[in-house]
Amino acid sequence: MALAYPIAYFISFHGGRHKSLWLFLITIPFWTSYLLRVMSWKVILGYNGVLNSSLMGLGIIDEPSTALLYNSSAVIITLTHAWATFAILPIFVSLEKVDRTLVEAATDLGDGPLRSFLRVTLPLSAPGVISAALIVMIPTVGDYVTPKLVGGKDGVMIANAIQAQFGKASNWPLGAALSVTAMIIVSLMAGATVLVIRALQRLAR
Repeated sequence: MALAYPIAYFISFHGGRHKSLWLFLITIPFWTSYLLRVMSWKVILGYNGVLNSSLMGLGIIDEPSTALLYNSSAVIITLTHAWATFAILPIFVSLEKVDRTLVEAATDLGDGPLRSFLRVTLPLSAPGVISAALIVMIPTVGDYVTPKLVGGKDGVMIANAIQAQFGKASNWPLGAALSVTAMIIVSLMAGATVLVIRALQRLAR
């Protein structure tokens, strides 16, 4: 979300006549399958991958690093790339609906760029933020493939733990308990997100 909002804001308010081009470029990664995108990050972050080779070529490191892959950071990077578009587009649509005259009025009344953003733009784009948060959060929490391929032992997520209980451990009661717990946590997080955004909207009024 922290990455998606600035990108959507830039495209909406500063994209000009190139908005369609920017949106086109953002959706290009989705021309390939999700699995291929995850595997591409495995190649990029791998021991002999693109990133290690580049760092060695620049003289930043003397030998390939093993800290880039098979950890929680690799999972976060991969998930961010995989789901960023699903966060950018709803926020962009919401920002496009913001009446620009309201922003101009806030400026005329003495608000600086930051204050007018916090009091006008952000609250009015709140529906897009809510949509983006829910669209991204729900499938990401249940993602199994990404942690399996790039996470290793340090990048295990709840879906992998549930699969392990139903699979190798053959502990179905614990697997069911983890599933219900995950569902409750996601529901609470979704509800909290909606409440926070609505609180921001009330403050703006």
